[in-house]
Amino acid sequence: MIPNYILIKDKLDRMMVSGELPVGAKLPSEPELAASFGVSRETLRAALKQLEQEGKLRCRNGVGRFVIRPLHSIPSSIDKLGSTSEMIHASGLQETEVQESVRIDRCQQEWAENLSLEEGDDVIVIERVRKANDDPVSFNINVLPHGIVGMAFARRPLQGSLMTFLEEECSIRLVSAMSEVIVPAAKDLHAKKLRVSPEATVLLLKQTHFDEDNRPVLFSYDYYRNDVFKFWVRRSR
Repeated sequence: MIPNYILIKDKLDRMMVSGELPVGAKLPSEPELAASFGVSRETLRAALKQLEQEGKLRCRNGVGRFVIRPLHSIPSSIDKLGSTSEMIHASGLQETEVQESVRIDRCQQEWAENLSLEEGDDVIVIERVRKANDDPVSFNINVLPHGIVGMAFARRPLQGSLMTFLEEECSIRLVSAMSEVIVPAAKDLHAKKLRVSPEATVLLLKQTHFDEDNRPVLFSYDYYRNDVFKFWVRRSR
């Protein structure tokens, strides 16, 4: 026997597909919806939670629930080095970004250890929110030695792929990376930028990138929405 919340979820799904509940539409209140479907509010909430997890509804605190356009998943093999831009474009999605900051900073201990620098050395730090079809899907913090990239970011604004930018502006070609996959803590402020619903999960790739001379030239914290990016790796015996 199919649970009631699945039946309600399927009805709402059909209403979205038919256009009865178009993208951008605000859903009626929980009491109104529960009454119209003849179910309890607990059953209704279970159905709504399922739709939120599938990326079809978004809950705005104090405002209500809205129909959103679900994003296609973006598959990516962890053993292949590629940019976030390449992954988004390969899935047929439109990329946009919000560049939060580009600054010169003092090298912190973790950065120094991964970039073969001394603490306090000058580094360039770039923070960006990346969007696919206007929906935030990743947050990236990139740290580069100032002595290698110089004033490249002052000469030309960074848009799109950092890998392409480094090749064109600095003659630096990234060829490999050491990546650590982490589940960020619930209190991680950067991960919170991508948690579009209470059920949303985020993955963090902490990565050191190397050039053709095997120099560490980029250290990054790459946060990805796990409901959008699907990372996989082939393992063999």
